[in-house]
Amino acid sequence: MAASRIKQILYTPVTCKTLCLSFSSFTSDQNSTKTLISTAVSILRQQRSKSRWSHLQSLFPEGFTAAEASQIALEIKNNPHLALSFFLWCHRKSLCNHTLLSYSTIIHILARARLKSQALGLIREAIRVFDDSDECSAQPPRIFESLVKTYNSCGSAPFVFDLLIKACLNSKRIEQSISIGKMLRSQGISPTISTCNALIWQVSRGRGCLAGYEIYRELFGSWDDEFNEKAMVRLCPNAHTFNALMVCFYRDGGVEKVEEIWAEMGRWDCNPNAYSYSVLMAAFCDEGRMRDVEKLWEEMQIKKIEHDIVAYNTIIGGFCRIGEIERGEELFREMELNGIQSTSVTYEHLLNGYCEIGDVDSAVILYKDMCRKGFSAEARTVDMTITLLCNHRRVREALKLLRVAMGNVEFAPRGKSYETLIKGFCEEGKMEEALKLQSEMVGKGFKPNFEIYSAFIDGYMKKGNKEIAETLRKEMFETQTLQEEN
Repeated sequence: MAASRIKQILYTPVTCKTLCLSFSSFTSDQNSTKTLISTAVSILRQQRSKSRWSHLQSLFPEGFTAAEASQIALEIKNNPHLALSFFLWCHRKSLCNHTLLSYSTIIHILARARLKSQALGLIREAIRVFDDSDECSAQPPRIFESLVKTYNSCGSAPFVFDLLIKACLNSKRIEQSISIGKMLRSQGISPTISTCNALIWQVSRGRGCLAGYEIYRELFGSWDDEFNEKAMVRLCPNAHTFNALMVCFYRDGGVEKVEEIWAEMGRWDCNPNAYSYSVLMAAFCDEGRMRDVEKLWEEMQIKKIEHDIVAYNTIIGGFCRIGEIERGEELFREMELNGIQSTSVTYEHLLNGYCEIGDVDSAVILYKDMCRKGFSAEARTVDMTITLLCNHRRVREALKLLRVAMGNVEFAPRGKSYETLIKGFCEEGKMEEALKLQSEMVGKGFKPNFEIYSAFIDGYMKKGNKEIAETLRKEMFETQTLQEEN
C-alpha cells in the first residue's frame, strides 16, 4: 500500500456517524441488518452480564458476520471492556468468523481507550492468524492496511500504530517495524518517542549498534536538518534515545562513538540524566581515564543530578580497576552516608580491587560483610579471593569460602577454584584433602588438567612417595597423548 494512502485516510474527516467500513452485506436486507445490530446493542447495554450472553445466543443462534460484529462493537465503543467481551464471546462461542475488519475495529476501540495490553494481545493474534510472511519480511502485516482503512470510521488515534510497531517488535518482526515506522514518518505521522526508542533498541540489539544508529537518523534526522514543513511534527530525541545508542556502542567497545553520541545529545539541547553520565563514565573507566570520570562526577553535582547506585558502582569500579582502592573505599563510605544502599556489584568491585593489590585481610573482611548482607559473589570474584588466600597459605580458609559460596543454589563453582585449592593442599602436603577435592571436581564435570597432575606429582614427591608420583606422571602423558590425537 502506498504511503500516501495513510495520510489521505488519517487526515480525512469523518462526515457522518454511519460506519463506512465497506460492508458488502448492506443491500436488500439492510433494514434487517440494522434491526439485528440495534437489538444486539440494546441487549448488551441494558441487560445484566449473566443474562445478556444467553439472551444474545438464543436470539442469534447463527451468530454474526464480521461486519455486523464490527458495527455492534462500534455502537458500544464508549464501553471498551464490554466491546472486548463481545468480541471474545463471539469467538469463543464460534458465533463470528472474525476477519481483519472485526479485529481492526476492536483494536481501534481498545487503543482509543488506552487499553494497551489488550490491544497488543489482539494485534499479535491478528498478525499470527492473517499474516503468512516470515519474520524477515519488510512488507507490513496485513492488519496494518486494515487499521489504516478503518482509522477514521472508528474514531481512532495515532497511538494504535505505536501499538502495532511494538507488537511487531515483540514478535521479532523488526523489518516490519522499521517499514511501518518509515511509512508513518514519511507522511508526518510520528510514533511516540517511547516507540521510536524501543525500535532503536531492538534494532541495535539484533543487528548491531550501527544499524540502530541508522534507524535513529531516519526517525529523527540530524540536529541541524532543516524542518520539513510538509511534516506534521518534528520529533526530538530524548535522553533515553541517546542512552540506548550509547549503551549499544559501549557494549561493542566503541568508546569514541559513545563520546560522539554524547556530543550529539548536547547539540539537540537534550539534558543527560544520571544513567547517561554512568554510561559515559563506564566507557572512560574501561580506558583508565579516571580524571575525565571525576570531571563528569563533578558536573553531575553542579547540575544537581543525583549520584545514584549505578553512578557510584561505575566510579568505584573504575578506581578499583586501576588500583586506587582508597578512593573506591572513600566513595563507598560517602554512598552509605548519603543513604544509598550498596549492591552485590559494589562489593564485587571492592573485592576485585583488594585482590588486585593483594590485601588479603581486607578482602576477607569485605567478603564476610557481603555474605552477612545476603549478597552472593560471582564465580570470577570467588576465584580471585580463593587464589589470594591460597597465595598467603590460607588454604583451609579458602576452602571454607568456597563452601559458603556453594550454599547459594544459583552459584556454580568453576574449575579454576578447584585447581587453586588442590594445588594449595598439595603444596602443604595434605594429599587426602586434595584427593577429596579432585574427586568432587570430577563429579561436577571438570577433568584434571596438566596443572592438577603436576600439583599431585610434586606433592607425592615431597612426601617421598615416588611410586604414586611416577604412576601419575605416566597417566598424565597418556592423557595428553589422547587429547592431542582427538
